[in-house]
Amino acid sequence: MKKVTILGGGNVAYHLAQGLSKSSEYTLVQLYNRSPLSAHFSSIPTEKIMLLEDLLPADIYIISVKDEAISSLSLDLPFEGRLVVHTSGSVPLGALSDRQRRGVFYPLQSFSKGQTIDFSKVPFCLETEYKEDFPLLEGLARVFSPKYYAIDSLQRQYLHIAAVFLNNFTNHLWYLSEKLCQQKRIPFELLQPLLDETYQKVQQISFFQAQTGPAKRGDRAIIKNHLELLHGLEKEIYKNISTSILNTYGK
Repeated sequence: MKKVTILGGGNVAYHLAQGLSKSSEYTLVQLYNRSPLSAHFSSIPTEKIMLLEDLLPADIYIISVKDEAISSLSLDLPFEGRLVVHTSGSVPLGALSDRQRRGVFYPLQSFSKGQTIDFSKVPFCLETEYKEDFPLLEGLARVFSPKYYAIDSLQRQYLHIAAVFLNNFTNHLWYLSEKLCQQKRIPFELLQPLLDETYQKVQQISFFQAQTGPAKRGDRAIIKNHLELLHGLEKEIYKNISTSILNTYGK
């Protein structure tokens, strides 16, 4: 049975620990965090430590901390030559200390401790410095999901940007839509069927084909009218996205 240690106490660390605690092939031997772990971790049956010198031997060490802390934590590890991976979408493999065998184990999903994750639907992006380490990460990925891909550091950075467009930016646009309705005393529930239909449509056709609206039609009169009703940042966002749609569809 392969041994895994997770370093970190955030959302990704929590969900990976939960998944590993149910595996019959990979065992979670330790959870490390420099401060006491939150109560969520109390249900995970493994040793919790706060000192790096207490780390036990393992086949894979997963660093799952804030991006800016990955490099320094890898440098502080009190051993050499072991497989150390991080879980970031935007940090290159080279950020890890070259004293270790470096790798990346990136689950492409948005994580919250209170939200159950169906890992079978989560793709994992894998990268290793040495090709002989890749099967070890493949085996670990299969504990969670049948969907795993060899993605290098540059590809992963572009993938992370694409994920920001797809998830973070669209969520912010939904928030702006909700805020506008609240300001004008319009029930936001009026837009719920549109939101549902938008999601269902892109299950059947491409995003390019699914585009509708005034910018897609090249209706500059409506765009101009909308811009006159908007102010500040919302106006700039509307203008910039409309311009992008106009350019995309040659209007």
